[in-house]
Amino acid sequence: MTAKGNIYTGCNIENFSLSLSICAERVALFKALSEGETEFAKIAVVSDEPDACTPCGTCRQALFEFAPTIDIIMKDGGAGVKALNIRELLPYPFEK
Repeated sequence: MTAKGNIYTGCNIENFSLSLSICAERVALFKALSEGETEFAKIAVVSDEPDACTPCGTCRQALFEFAPTIDIIMKDGGAGVKALNIRELLPYPFEK
């Protein structure tokens, strides 16, 4: 969700060569960026697993670079919801 309230969705796009796959978080982020969005409020990561699914390291770094104050809402397969800021998930990001 952008600061303006616009919502962009994403899904994992798998490839036989794992390094060419892309996670749902980056799909949604890059869709928003390609539409000119520059300010982000939060992103939701939803999983049907018993524990909340956190963004991978690559996604954390991309989210930090383009949305350094974003909140990450993580929903598991049950009723559990966890919310953390990107800096809590990536305390030592690569920065300029």
